[in-house]
Amino acid sequence: MPARTVDSRLAAWPFTDPQRDPSWSHVVVPGAAAEELASATRRLQVEISGAGRSRGLDAWVAETWSTSLLVLEGGNLTHEWYADGLGPGTLFLGASMSKSVLAHLVGRACRDGVLALTDLVTDHVPDLRGSGYDGTSVLDVLTMTSGVDWVEDHRDPDSLASRLLRCFAEGTDSRGLLAQVRPGVARGTQFSYCTADSQVLDWVREHATGSAYPDEVARLWRDLGCTSDAAVAIDGAGVALAGGGLAATARDWARVALLAVDGCSEDGERLLEGEWVEAAARPAYPFLAVGRLPSSITTHAGFGYHWWPMDDAGGRVTADGSRGQLACADRRTGVVVVKTSQWPYDEVLVDRQARDLSYLGLHALLDAAVPPSPRTKESAP
Repeated sequence: MPARTVDSRLAAWPFTDPQRDPSWSHVVVPGAAAEELASATRRLQVEISGAGRSRGLDAWVAETWSTSLLVLEGGNLTHEWYADGLGPGTLFLGASMSKSVLAHLVGRACRDGVLALTDLVTDHVPDLRGSGYDGTSVLDVLTMTSGVDWVEDHRDPDSLASRLLRCFAEGTDSRGLLAQVRPGVARGTQFSYCTADSQVLDWVREHATGSAYPDEVARLWRDLGCTSDAAVAIDGAGVALAGGGLAATARDWARVALLAVDGCSEDGERLLEGEWVEAAARPAYPFLAVGRLPSSITTHAGFGYHWWPMDDAGGRVTADGSRGQLACADRRTGVVVVKTSQWPYDEVLVDRQARDLSYLGLHALLDAAVPPSPRTKESAP
């Protein structure tokens, strides 16, 4: 299957910044199991229509700058492809797919009774009193409706978003920057994509549970049966980039998406409450519905609990990271598709078209899946 030429440094670990190419400090999340996903390969026949024409799978993979593509049906790997130089052992930087892992961790904290969506951020993190997060709730940051004054623009080197990432690239204090974020609009009235919300959410979760992001990811990895080590970027104080710094294999990203189907591990252990999984997959407000987000982000998804609903009924949901990192699940059939990519973020129109085509392709792949497996939200305990 052909694909555009990729730079494996940018597709995989170690973290690199395309502009300055520094190595990022990180901690290792150990793999927990020796048993790989079962394999039952079959040929995928799909046609993907978008951008004024139709194309087959190979052309779509190339046109959207893919670095890997994996399909999981009924718990079996039915399709697995990697760009040259990459493979099953490659750690793919998930970018903002890391936020969806964070959502799983927050869901577990709520299930354990140490955190509630109605809790105020400052009840857990007094350091944020007087900042834009004073008065915001866990639900506000979970749905990115905190209302803080933040523009997620990594093309502007002076933006708060760029400054936040530099804390990890340069080993400085990221939480000190969060305390400088100012209020903007009224909470719960407007969506604004905001990695600061994710970092604050993880700060709150950490205080509530007493467990840092890498440690909780390690616990999740054990419970999901992830077979490979992962890696998490950290700043100079050892704080994880929970909003964008997790790198994992495509197979383990598939396990992350599979948990979004029904909240259960492969062996049937319940890790997340069913009510949480349902709420995470649905828009929390009408302005978070599919097609209602700013078109510069996407017209093909809405926003739930740090997951992106692909339909308003919560039937399909995806994790979504910059440059085309996607791990989606059809919650009715249990089918999972993972697609990692490396399209040029700085070219705005390329970024938008590649993202649109990627979503259309994900739907086509989910539509082409085998009939519903026993692992469905209807049959979940």
